[in-house]
Amino acid sequence: MNVKILIVDDHPLVVEGLKSLLADSSGIAVVGTASNAFDTVAFLKNNKVDIVFLDINLPDISGIDLCKKIKEQFPDVKSLALSTFTERAYVSRMIQNGASGYLIKSSTKEEILEAIRQVQAGGYYMNVNFDQNQSNAVTPKSIPFLTRREKEVLVLIAEGMTNPQIAEQLFVSVATVNSHRSNLLMKFDVNNTASLIKAAAGLGLV
Repeated sequence: MNVKILIVDDHPLVVEGLKSLLADSSGIAVVGTASNAFDTVAFLKNNKVDIVFLDINLPDISGIDLCKKIKEQFPDVKSLALSTFTERAYVSRMIQNGASGYLIKSSTKEEILEAIRQVQAGGYYMNVNFDQNQSNAVTPKSIPFLTRREKEVLVLIAEGMTNPQIAEQLFVSVATVNSHRSNLLMKFDVNNTASLIKAAAGLGLV
């Protein structure tokens, strides 16, 4: 089964580079390219796409706004930011607007393929190392791989819900919620709920 990719970037060099990079990768097919938001939405209306590679700098609207539009209009399509920007604000806004990952344009082929694999499986991928001077928040190097259920539990924890309340909301047992909570602490490499929320917020996940 091919993962269908749409590349959105207004730099022909970047588009061609990505296309040739992915051309010989089995299980991945670049089904289209677009250089602005208008063409992207038009393409998505008429074609099956799994992952959109999104540049942040686009000629009509920013990739950040386009990411939100894609999330609202095509909820099954996953967005993966591809940018030269490494500022935390850009990354957080992309994640908040529904992106499943953030790659810098100098990423290696291995990193790009790994990002496609993780995002397609429902996880997050990020290879931006923030400048440590920007913030002293507790932040893991990259967004850990989270299952859909773990993401739901994380959001409810951040809303201040207790394990029994989360269990009731998600129609699962308290033991299941406990297990998800333990997995989240382990994946974010933190010891308590406060640090978990801080780390998740630092990555724009909650």
